[in-house]
Amino acid sequence: MTDLAAVKAALKTQAVETPSWAYGNSGTRFKVFAQAGVPRDPWEKLQDAAQVHRFTGVAPTVALHIPWDRVEGPDGYAGLAKYAEERGLKLGAINSNTFQDDAYKLGSVCHPDAAVRRKAVGHLLQCVDIMDATGSRDLKLWFADGTNYPGQDDIRARQDRLAEGLAEVYGRLGERQRMLLEYKLFEPAFYTTDVPDWGTAYAHCLRLGDKAQVVVDTGHHAPGTNIEFIVATLLREGRLGGFDFNSRFYADDDLMVGAADPFQLFRIMCEVVRGGGLPAEVAFMLDQCHNIEAKIPAIIRSVMNVQEATAKALLVDRSALAEAQLRGDVLGANAVLMDAYNTDVRPLLREVREEMGVEADPLAAYSRSGWAQRIVAERVGGQQAGWGA
Repeated sequence: MTDLAAVKAALKTQAVETPSWAYGNSGTRFKVFAQAGVPRDPWEKLQDAAQVHRFTGVAPTVALHIPWDRVEGPDGYAGLAKYAEERGLKLGAINSNTFQDDAYKLGSVCHPDAAVRRKAVGHLLQCVDIMDATGSRDLKLWFADGTNYPGQDDIRARQDRLAEGLAEVYGRLGERQRMLLEYKLFEPAFYTTDVPDWGTAYAHCLRLGDKAQVVVDTGHHAPGTNIEFIVATLLREGRLGGFDFNSRFYADDDLMVGAADPFQLFRIMCEVVRGGGLPAEVAFMLDQCHNIEAKIPAIIRSVMNVQEATAKALLVDRSALAEAQLRGDVLGANAVLMDAYNTDVRPLLREVREEMGVEADPLAAYSRSGWAQRIVAERVGGQQAGWGA
């Protein structure tokens, strides 16, 4: 039997980090659709993030993307951190950007030109400086580096350059700071990608040391990839640093987590629970682009989707599952999982929210709050935040 009190306690410990860029305008390579009321700067992004945390109770941190969230002035990033704290938030992972500068056409840390590599590493070191100012724990790295054609560059040499750059940045990390290395199957490079899979990321992290961890972006795999196996393996090795939660149908679609395959999200969370990832050091981060849907409600819904998958994973009768597995009862073991997955956990989560002092229905509460109407009325003029802004 499952201990409901323990399930509730675990759910109350979960925290989902929201990404600053999800509050801005985004789109496809064809078009970015602007929406009224979208934030114009990092401070307004934090205002919106505070609403997500207010109505869910489990979104206390916000990831920044540099230079999209660059701030100037005497207070700088420390001032932004204080602004977040005043709204019940903290600044989370600092995401680097080595893919939007013309110099990075042939790569950044893996570029054949040492001057370009120096520029890229300099940016990563600047991100660590920002972490020092904001109190952030995690430096999140994703590289668009790769090649489009056979013979374009030396594959092994690019791995050497990557290792050298990572080692320099790793050496700059503080005692309580971590480097989270993300991987992606393809895009924008189509022949080789320099960090294409979890094995490559894991190998580099092993070489670097304990403060280097792997990030699993749920949209960054080939169709049919068993992501929960990757999660289980990285947890077993103590190298799962976090998730970038989103959903995909075809490639890196960055849709709302749980939208395409909620059963996959449940299976992933089953391995997180089994591997001791809740509560632990694993960072549950969203990485999504809300192209046509309203930003804040979509983020609230995404947080709720993570909570629902987590609740179902916590309801798995582990004793019954282990017994069935030891007996070799294939259908019985599968039935234990399916019983948990088919449970309607919404009443349970309503109870949890009420016990945490937040509204039982976050989306309805947000709709009643009038925040959507307020930001449309107040955020008039200026340059809206979005890709590259």
